[in-house]
Amino acid sequence: MRRETRRTRRGIGMVGVLPLPDGLGSFLPSWVSAAKPVLIASDAHLGAASPAQERAFLAWLDHAADVASWIILNGDLFDFWFEYPTGTTRGHDTVLTTLRRIVDGGIPVTLMGGNHDWWGGRYLRDEVGIDFLQEPVVIDVAGRRTLLAHGDGLGRGDLGYRLLRGILRGKATRWTFGMLPPALGDRMARGVSRTGHQWDVYTEGHLARSAALEAWAIERLRAERELDLIVLGHTHVPLLREVEPGRWYANTGDWVKHRTYLEVTPGCEPILAHWDTQSDTGTP
Repeated sequence: MRRETRRTRRGIGMVGVLPLPDGLGSFLPSWVSAAKPVLIASDAHLGAASPAQERAFLAWLDHAADVASWIILNGDLFDFWFEYPTGTTRGHDTVLTTLRRIVDGGIPVTLMGGNHDWWGGRYLRDEVGIDFLQEPVVIDVAGRRTLLAHGDGLGRGDLGYRLLRGILRGKATRWTFGMLPPALGDRMARGVSRTGHQWDVYTEGHLARSAALEAWAIERLRAERELDLIVLGHTHVPLLREVEPGRWYANTGDWVKHRTYLEVTPGCEPILAHWDTQSDTGTP
């Protein structure tokens, strides 16, 4: 069952406005219905989430296909994804088939690469039919000028991660990793990820990361007056805050623990909704 929540928090310390990563684009789809909502979720971490969480997420996708004009998956749909020369990361046939069916049914699906699944490409675009993005974009979401980004590498801190990200996303690293047998590459990635262990309990580090991204988003909204909404993921901490009248910051949370998503309907305030955590199927 869907439960709607609006989460707000008192403001936090200010930080300098950091530039967006290179490649910020404008992506204004013309095929989205003006009547139905856009649904946005992130951080399902399929492959590391429990079977019950994965079943609930698949049920939510079916629900989204029925009610939404557009589905946006804002990073870390997969706990790991890589497109090798000889194949792709294994174990995701069910969700890939579901996404293909949704797209074939006329509902567009956009996937933003996150820090766990940035290495997508031709297979997701050509075989599954989704729109796969690798950099933050400015898009029109239900009439709101929206900055969409997964969130990793934004905000103050994470300097070590930013350096590591540059290495992991470099052509040399991608080529070298691509030469591994897919089964070996996937096994190595799972050993490094440890998603289930990292998100069982919030630590001060998790909350600090959430606060840093919130502060970054607030400053971006105040500096970029044309923006109406900033949507991030990455922190696994669901949050919806009206920074100024009619201007919002949202973090979609996750599907490892919270099963939260954002609903943006033309002419309405954004809603941070919660998919029933008591049911494996998540029946709305």
